Amino acid sequence: MGNNNPMRNDRGCSDPTAYEALKPIMKEDAALDYKVHNLINTLKFIVEWAGFEFVGRVQIRHKKSGKEFK
Repeated sequence: MGNNNPMRNDRGCSDPTAYEALKPIMKEDAALDYKVHNLINTLKFIVEWAGFEFVGRVQIRHKKSGKEFK
């Protein structure tokens, strides 16, 4: 059974201790996703401005975390 509420554990019971421990990680992930979104939009703008277009998927890796984005 999947649970998308970070305040509750897999059984659906409230788990504020785990939530408080994971909150900084979730915040950091959201900030990284925001940076990636802005980066891709900026790259698209520059490529379009230069008279080019992307013909393939853009794939990048965050140096600090090693997380890959496509």
